Amino acid sequence: MLQYTPPTVEHILNELRKTIVGQDEVIEQLLVAIFAEGHALLEGVPGTAKTLMVKTLAEIIGARFSRIQFTPDLMPSDITGTNVFNMRTSEFTLRHGPIFTDILLADEINRTPPKTQAALLEAMEERQTTIDGERYHLSPIFTVLATENPIEYEGTYPLPEAQLDRFLLKILIDYPAEADEREIVARWDAGFNSRRLEAANIQTLPDAAAISHCRAEIRATRMEPGVQNYIVEIVRKTREHTSILYGASPRASISLLLCSKALAAIRGRDFATPDDVRDIAVPVLRHRLALRAETELEGATTDAIIADILKMIEVPR
Repeated sequence: MLQYTPPTVEHILNELRKTIVGQDEVIEQLLVAIFAEGHALLEGVPGTAKTLMVKTLAEIIGARFSRIQFTPDLMPSDITGTNVFNMRTSEFTLRHGPIFTDILLADEINRTPPKTQAALLEAMEERQTTIDGERYHLSPIFTVLATENPIEYEGTYPLPEAQLDRFLLKILIDYPAEADEREIVARWDAGFNSRRLEAANIQTLPDAAAISHCRAEIRATRMEPGVQNYIVEIVRKTREHTSILYGASPRASISLLLCSKALAAIRGRDFATPDDVRDIAVPVLRHRLALRAETELEGATTDAIIADILKMIEVPR
């Protein structure tokens, strides 16, 4: 029986809804990334509350928060930090960069050159960073939540496949529904202001170790061999589909396993089902596939191809 996860999820959802309207599916996927100890790439047009969502989440879970606005002139040391010579002591001391935090918002990550993007690779994979040959460990809950703007490509540097694969999920944020947008406007008219989060009376989790407890419960979540085989079949099918140039790696299989278990726990179960796998498969796989040129010219998308693959594979009973 899950002792920590359902109450923690309920608290986070209730608090997030004080600032975020109509994005429950996106919030659920963000929680999957946090609980499965992974990173997420958020893609959406400007003004869809990506930054507000991340800032509010960090406030709720009591995490340290840093934001980096990625620009073409950003250097790797601007992310990791650098050793500075202290004239008074005649010694070098480390000036920590924004990477030394719990939740790192990498805003418009595709606006900085590959050399600077690569500065995040070691941190995302190993939760450590190396500065002047010395290794520094990062926070145990260090999580990168990066944003991309999908409508403006001038002056951008597409993330290389190696770095895309480090993101557990790619989450798409769409425009709100009409009723939700009316609610957003009404809240602002009533005095809400995203620049003054303290006025929203956000309540931090009462248990500082709640996220660690939830992660422990998720690691203990059961998955039957039949569901494990279902995951393997889905990922292997991405390597055989005629519309796909190259498919997902075994890292994708592991990611789908972890995310399915996290989603099951978020839904209050200590076992994962094929429905959990199907519900999280698209955000886990969409950034790990490359379509053939002729497929893209026909207007197909990775999401549609993944949906096609899910229809092909028999669901275990």
